[in-house]
Amino acid sequence: MPLSLQQKIQDPNQGVYLIGTTPPKAGTATDKTERIASKLLKRLNEIEFDGLVVYDIQDESSRVSSERPFPFHATLDPREYSLLLRKLARRDVITYKSVAQRDAAEFRDWLGETARDYQLQNLVLVGSPSSNGTIKLSLADAYRELAEHPADVYLGGVAIAERHASKGNEHQRLIEKSAQGCQFFITQAVYNAQATIDLLTSYARSCRQQGLTPNRVILTFTPCGGEQTLDFMHWLGISVPEAARYRILDAENPLNESIRICRDNLQQILQHCANLDIPLGLNVESLTNRREEIDASVLLFRLLKATMELHLAEKQVA
Repeated sequence: MPLSLQQKIQDPNQGVYLIGTTPPKAGTATDKTERIASKLLKRLNEIEFDGLVVYDIQDESSRVSSERPFPFHATLDPREYSLLLRKLARRDVITYKSVAQRDAAEFRDWLGETARDYQLQNLVLVGSPSSNGTIKLSLADAYRELAEHPADVYLGGVAIAERHASKGNEHQRLIEKSAQGCQFFITQAVYNAQATIDLLTSYARSCRQQGLTPNRVILTFTPCGGEQTLDFMHWLGISVPEAARYRILDAENPLNESIRICRDNLQQILQHCANLDIPLGLNVESLTNRREEIDASVLLFRLLKATMELHLAEKQVA
């Protein structure tokens, strides 16, 4: 029997390779949603991946004062899209859930509905993007509600290297989230290799000092086709070093240059973190719905998966 996604995540000797995507806009008809999902999976036909990540897109305007480079559009319920993709792809799906908009009772109802009506177990809970605005439920409280709920959930958390670079405590947040039930982490898109290396090193060191086993950290990468996507990444809080930004902007083919940068970043991370005993994984996404960036994400997936598999093979024979 092939291993489930949960089994692969839990086995440090296994690679974990995911594709990230967002649901269609809210109000999209069922038949059109199915066509969108089928078109996505057709693009993925030629690659071997372990599962899909479906994001819960929220309006993050409270987090930053500058205008969003791409207009915000509400999406279909991520659970609906996850259920459809799992059916069509016959792959496990990880579903994101933003918890701030519901109070504790509403969140408990949501958990019951998710288990009963959607049969989704792999969840990543996300807190409010900002302390501003109305927060009906904190992430910590959501974790407590989940721990007391009968739903069978395989829980993941978000890891943000940029937050570690600014505050120096993201590794402690990962340890706290693990204590609250998280069994794996998915990062924000990586363009700053050093920030990710620093986070992973601090996390491994603190785990070793406390006698803990680090959980798997799944590294997210995304291609970038030009200035507007770069501006969007900046708006999202993704750190892009100045040298990388100029490499992309000045390149004859910005998309291909961004792919080279992502490969270089992954190689740096693997080289510096090889002895940390943190199982890593890959998640490749496209931040926009531009066809060329979506196609580039498939190419990026192939390249990064080959890089990761070579690293795992070398590690096993070392």
